Amino acid sequence: MRRSRTVALTAMAAAAVLVVTGCNSSPKSADSSSSSAASGGGADAATKNIVNASDKKGGTVTFEMKGTPDSLDPGNTYYAYIYNFSRLYARPLTTFNPAAGEEGNKLVPDLAESMGQPSADGLTWTYKLRKGLKYDDGTPITSKDVKYAVERSNFAPDVNSNGPTYFHDLLVDNPTPYAGPYKDKEGDLKSIETPDDTTIIFHLQHPFADFDYLVSAPQTAPVPQAKDTGADYVKHIVSSGSFKFESYEDGKQAVLVPNTNWDQSTDPIRKQLPEKIVLKMNIDQATIDKDLLAGNAQVDLVGQGVDPQTQAQILQNPKLKAKTDNSYGGRLVYLAINSKVAPFDNVDCRKAVQFAIDKVSVQTAVGGPIRGQIASTVLPPDIPGHQDFNLFETKDNKGDEAKAKDALKACGKDSINTVISARTERATEVAAATSIQAALKKVGINAEIQQYPQGKYLTDSAGAPQFTQDHNIGLMMMQWGADWPTGYGFLQQIVDGRAIKASGNSNLSQLNDPAVNKLIDDAAVNSDKAAREKIYGDIDKKVMEQAVIVPLTYFKVFLYRPDSATNLASNPAWSGEYDYLNIGTTK
Repeated sequence: MRRSRTVALTAMAAAAVLVVTGCNSSPKSADSSSSSAASGGGADAATKNIVNASDKKGGTVTFEMKGTPDSLDPGNTYYAYIYNFSRLYARPLTTFNPAAGEEGNKLVPDLAESMGQPSADGLTWTYKLRKGLKYDDGTPITSKDVKYAVERSNFAPDVNSNGPTYFHDLLVDNPTPYAGPYKDKEGDLKSIETPDDTTIIFHLQHPFADFDYLVSAPQTAPVPQAKDTGADYVKHIVSSGSFKFESYEDGKQAVLVPNTNWDQSTDPIRKQLPEKIVLKMNIDQATIDKDLLAGNAQVDLVGQGVDPQTQAQILQNPKLKAKTDNSYGGRLVYLAINSKVAPFDNVDCRKAVQFAIDKVSVQTAVGGPIRGQIASTVLPPDIPGHQDFNLFETKDNKGDEAKAKDALKACGKDSINTVISARTERATEVAAATSIQAALKKVGINAEIQQYPQGKYLTDSAGAPQFTQDHNIGLMMMQWGADWPTGYGFLQQIVDGRAIKASGNSNLSQLNDPAVNKLIDDAAVNSDKAAREKIYGDIDKKVMEQAVIVPLTYFKVFLYRPDSATNLASNPAWSGEYDYLNIGTTK
């Protein structure tokens, strides 16, 4: 069934759209900010300035990653590191400023020549594309390609299931529900208009103040319909960015080279520095860390940070520590409790889990305080709307066996047998699950840990509701970063019941609380920024009252900065990762 939201429309809500747009209409570019002149180092230098700023061309920039991505297809991904990386070959309508710190948290036009123009009632947003845009084969990029990209990424869940559902939920649907471009060969989505080759107009069900943020997703990166092969598009992606694919080997490697049809005059934020970009997949984390320390790789693509052994090595060496960046980035490490898998369909059984967990032990497992503060809320402290509260407080955050057993008794259980899922490639996530397993066992909850590849975690296991039912997965390790830096951008996909999908689901708890859903709608149209942020805090409390999420830590990255990499900048927009847009090399 189609998901829709019926909400009251007000002139004040439309005013909110205009206010938000104005705040982001003219941020500094990286080249005009003070950060662009910075070089050198020091601990956390890249969180404040661009480190080793350079326009030097040439060389090979090597990205390495443990495991594989969900997809390099810009319309079929939902990992922040691929959102970040994909901008090298896929230009969305807007993107984040390639700068450090808060300067990098600001939106700038990308494929569009300016930020969106909302109508007076906030129900339409209009964008004009820059002139002279071309794909890597020299053919022109048109507004119809942007429209098609949104259709394939949001209205074909059986083909492209990994990404979020924002456009699907916000856009007005056709009188007869649109079946997507693969099933409906003749029709299209009427609520996206393209009156000419450079204009695209989105018609919304209700005003949405964050729309300029939404179109920064790679789902708006253009795709020519004639060259779309559905699930196989990842094998021959057509580039709209400064680099194009030279080769792609699934699960092994991707090689990008400069796009000769990219024109700097149409793209003020990209530099096109290296002569080659290599992404190596399925590399052991210890090997990645060694390559970074030796300068043989420039970036750990996943951006989780070095492994615990490397972290200890770095912290003991002041020279190495001076080349690290340790920051928050709007991320939460948490345990999702599946409200559709018995007995966790009973809130008291969920409360038993909440009280049982020793969060200090979990924090130690993920790398100690340098890797995150112990959490008690869904919203991290660096996301607007965060409020400090703790509904399941225990002494020194070490758990309370008595309260857990009382909750279990109230649930009518003496013991529970369940499964915890975790991602194979994430050693600290598995370690955290092991710590949770030990704490739960003390109160009679026996949890078997099952590991799944990160590239398939949200499509084929934890994010596939039927799979969790069939395999008794009641508990799921998860980490979440904001899609954009507002409460809506953090919360909607993980707590809104209308965002639940059969595959590629991010609402792992399968929470579908009408009160939470209504608050999300209220925030979307509220004209007052402070009032919106209060609503986000209220949503947080409602979710915690349902006990479906166990906040573990407000995650911090701990990244190593190789001397061989130039233009390194860490910012909240990419969850503390480095901005991948303009990284070059001294080699």
